[in-house]
Amino acid sequence: MLLIGLTGSIATGKSTVSALLRSEPHQLPVIDADILARQVVEPGTSGYRAIVKHFAATTPDLLVEPSRSMPVDGLDGKGRPLNRPALGKRVFGHTEELKKDRAVLNGIVHPAVRREMLKTVMACYLRGHWAVVLDIPLLFESKLDIFCGTTMVVAVSDAAIQMERLMARDAHLSREDAENRVCSQTDVREKAQRCLDRGEDHGVVLWNDGSKEELKVKLEAAMAKLRQSSPRWWSWVLLACPPLAVVVSAWDVWQNVCINKRWEQSQNLTKARL
Repeated sequence: MLLIGLTGSIATGKSTVSALLRSEPHQLPVIDADILARQVVEPGTSGYRAIVKHFAATTPDLLVEPSRSMPVDGLDGKGRPLNRPALGKRVFGHTEELKKDRAVLNGIVHPAVRREMLKTVMACYLRGHWAVVLDIPLLFESKLDIFCGTTMVVAVSDAAIQMERLMARDAHLSREDAENRVCSQTDVREKAQRCLDRGEDHGVVLWNDGSKEELKVKLEAAMAKLRQSSPRWWSWVLLACPPLAVVVSAWDVWQNVCINKRWEQSQNLTKARL
């Protein structure tokens, strides 16, 4: 089974590609890290309790305001849901304090998301799926790319396009808030270059500066190549022979670890020259 690691940056079109991969003609199962990240911090979960414990004292509006439709103790008595815009302002930005708080939030959410991902991937493998898409905004940052047979980055070459799309999509954001959210993530052009450095067999970049139809055509061409390099019958072989699946997965991980080491070495060399 091929694991396709789908990533990008905010407002570059990753969600559009994810939706296209779910639908005809691809119909691939998509494991969305953002959806899982919401589920693992719902009221009553250990993630929710950890976030409230750490951020409540410094973020008075951390939880949604009580109302007629939202009791003080929440709809299910486990607490009011998180006020996501308020939490976003608390962790997105350039200051060291905000970076530390963002690291704390990631340390709470990411392990829980990984556990849920693993469960879903195993279920897809046992059902004999040809491929599974891991939709992860922080694919490289979380180092989950090492488990993927192929990484796919949805990028824009013009940073202004990214800002325009974000402001149009999330009208409640001020320009400063929008800039903070963009800058809190690795530059998408860097992600694209990192993906290209993996080679055609392991990396796909979808440049999305144009229309949705143009993006769709690029995606279909990329998926056709992936189906040639990893045909459906191969997934059935791996399902019929679990030891072989383990060996193939281990080999993919080893290759990706080596690729990442070369990338880090090249980045360190570039920085040393500056």
